Amino acid sequence: MYSPTARLLAVLELLQSNKRMSGMEIADRLEVDPRTVRRYIATLQDMGIPIEGERGPLGAYTLQRGHRLPPLLYNEEEAIALSLGLIVLRAFHFPVDVVAVEGALAKTERVIPEIIFRRVQSLRNAIVFNPSIYITQPPDLAHNQFLVRLSAAVQDRQRVQIRYHSSEGKVTERWLDPYGLVYNEGYWYTVGYCHLRHDMRTFRLDRINDVVPLPETFERHNDFDPLEHVLRSIALSPSTYHVEIVLYTSIETAQTVFLPTDGAFEQKEEGVIFRRNIAELDWLAYLLLNAPFRVRVIHPPELRQKLREISTRALEMSLD
Repeated sequence: MYSPTARLLAVLELLQSNKRMSGMEIADRLEVDPRTVRRYIATLQDMGIPIEGERGPLGAYTLQRGHRLPPLLYNEEEAIALSLGLIVLRAFHFPVDVVAVEGALAKTERVIPEIIFRRVQSLRNAIVFNPSIYITQPPDLAHNQFLVRLSAAVQDRQRVQIRYHSSEGKVTERWLDPYGLVYNEGYWYTVGYCHLRHDMRTFRLDRINDVVPLPETFERHNDFDPLEHVLRSIALSPSTYHVEIVLYTSIETAQTVFLPTDGAFEQKEEGVIFRRNIAELDWLAYLLLNAPFRVRVIHPPELRQKLREISTRALEMSLD
């Protein structure tokens, strides 16, 4: 005797193996009457299995996207977490076979239900990682669903309303056209056109209190680079030190030492003026000492002092 659970799984296996089957065909295969098949189908549908039925003499049952999800039975959060984890593995070049990652991601996307598939696709298309930065801390997100909502808005080019609190604790309501999502140095950012400031702005997701999709849509410039914008915004955001340096070279040569997103470059007659805000000076001092061109520090005086200290130590080490 077969248990009801075994018969349910048998119905599911038949529908997985055949694109469409009539109730009579299933009844014949399982040696039950058509009313029992209808009861099995209803039970599977109540379990969330995406089975559609067509009425009439030529009617049949079909299993929609997600037909290979059972018996794993992922919920939406689990499917998104699995897909996002595979995307991260690929983006940060973890020591795993890239073919295996791509295969697992393709299989996962092929079997998940349509609504979850669209959310995963939104994540893939909206998120940009900065894999050159070593992860020193996990992302701090108070509401993980904001990542999903914003990625869907990026994909659909849909305006959103966000409630944002700044580093000083000031809360503002923003109407945002989100252009992309970026993960950088342990934090998630979204970048887009802010209708409150009438300009492009960058927002940290852990400082967003709410995200509400709006009916309005927007057009996005196809050549816009979210990662470049976020890195430049970080470089020029208020910090401990404001750096202003003269690089006696061309912008092209300067950018063989600095990344284009490290700060702002301005070509002058005497050379290139480099500006950025920074919280820590050591790495910049060592970078300048290895530059293949002459450098003059205008601001801050602490950077000049740091260079003198490094030079003194180097001189001491070079003495017999």
